[in-house]
Amino acid sequence: MKVAERALPEGRYGARRTIKRWQRWTLLSVALLVGLVVAFVGYRNLGTKPIEAKQTSFEIIDDGSVKVTFEVSRDTPERPAVCIIRARSKDGDEAGRREVLVPPGNSIVRETTVLHSSKPPVTGEVFGCSYQVPAYLSTP
Repeated sequence: MKVAERALPEGRYGARRTIKRWQRWTLLSVALLVGLVVAFVGYRNLGTKPIEAKQTSFEIIDDGSVKVTFEVSRDTPERPAVCIIRARSKDGDEAGRREVLVPPGNSIVRETTVLHSSKPPVTGEVFGCSYQVPAYLSTP
């Protein structure tokens, strides 16, 4: 008897299972659908953002205020935007916050604002920007 022809001992490993054709297609479809969902979520979270801002400089004016200069780049410059700027104190707490309206204009805009704080600030930074401008910041 050849080695390749040996049979497995009966009852030791259980019955041999086979996947039916429809089960194979169903598993493949589910795996493809999960892959598409993961790709979509990854694109939404890691893809390019429609509006981004970065702090270019800050200057401590006194114990209660900081001047922050930031640059906003956006994909639709004809839309107004709002950016949240904040001051942080030495202990890391947020000591002040301000919403700044970025009017329609160029795709890259530089803005400067003075932010008042409740504690002596050590830095000023951009928290984030959005196209969802609140009504109280809108200009007619």
